[in-house]
Amino acid sequence: MTARGRRLEQSVAWILKNIDVVIAASVALTIGFLDIFGDVISSDVSSGATLVVLGALALGSIVERLRQPAAIQDAMAGTRRALEDLTMVRSLAGNEVAEALRTARQHTNLWYFKGGTGTYLRAVTLPQCVATAREQRSQLTMKIDIINPADERICQAYARFRQMFAGRTITGHAGHWTTDRVRKESYATVLAACWYQGRLTTLDISVHLSASVPTLRFDLSESCLIVTQDDTSRVNLLVERRQPLYDYYVTELHQSREQAVAIPIRTDAPLSEEPTVDETRGLFEALDLPLPRTFTDSDIGEIIVKALHAEDPYRR
Repeated sequence: MTARGRRLEQSVAWILKNIDVVIAASVALTIGFLDIFGDVISSDVSSGATLVVLGALALGSIVERLRQPAAIQDAMAGTRRALEDLTMVRSLAGNEVAEALRTARQHTNLWYFKGGTGTYLRAVTLPQCVATAREQRSQLTMKIDIINPADERICQAYARFRQMFAGRTITGHAGHWTTDRVRKESYATVLAACWYQGRLTTLDISVHLSASVPTLRFDLSESCLIVTQDDTSRVNLLVERRQPLYDYYVTELHQSREQAVAIPIRTDAPLSEEPTVDETRGLFEALDLPLPRTFTDSDIGEIIVKALHAEDPYRR
């Protein structure tokens, strides 16, 4: 085919593809010229021609939509995905965190926690979840991932991190974070896990000790994931279970525990209703997590209080 033939074919194809525009333009130009250069066009004809042009343009719009149904569907799907992404995560103000955690504890048989030392976990989450499971005679699975109290370097790094936000924590009560305090808080969480394990046979609890400094806290129940932090200048987040991000973090938290040191909670070391210093020492020996030799009886007594009588950090 010659170049002239190809151009003719392309021209015909363009006209057929844009026939609605061609008709509208032709009618409009014809009526316009006749109306300008002569009085042969009546007002009725001119009005009718206008309707023809508008009709042609409307027809063209319809044809264009029929030509691109896939593109329109893709655009709509993209819009839906964008809206879903916007609602995937909900921000929580400081005073909303405690209520979100309370709601998350309702009707759940599992709780995954990853954070620093687990103060709120000991004070509220663990005792209340155990009380609910006992009342309902149901199974309760808890997986706890905290920093390793035997790793002094990590405890020191975490203490420095907490001190960065002293005075502007989410609870307003930062206290003074030292390496010694971090170690005691972490030991207390281990002790609390063992104590509650001995008082609920349907409790399946595990503790994992991490060698990294966490900057966020993760609380995951059967209904949602709540991500919190101490710095009040940053938002806290809530992710509903039906969102993909929830499933992503289930995997993430599992992988974190896989890389941590697992503590065998099920031991034969007895613990009284109010554990004694000797019982506590014996427990940590049985767990192969001996307390530092520098810890006095007073230090161990402090760990026991922190384990079973921790103060709710969100209580005003």
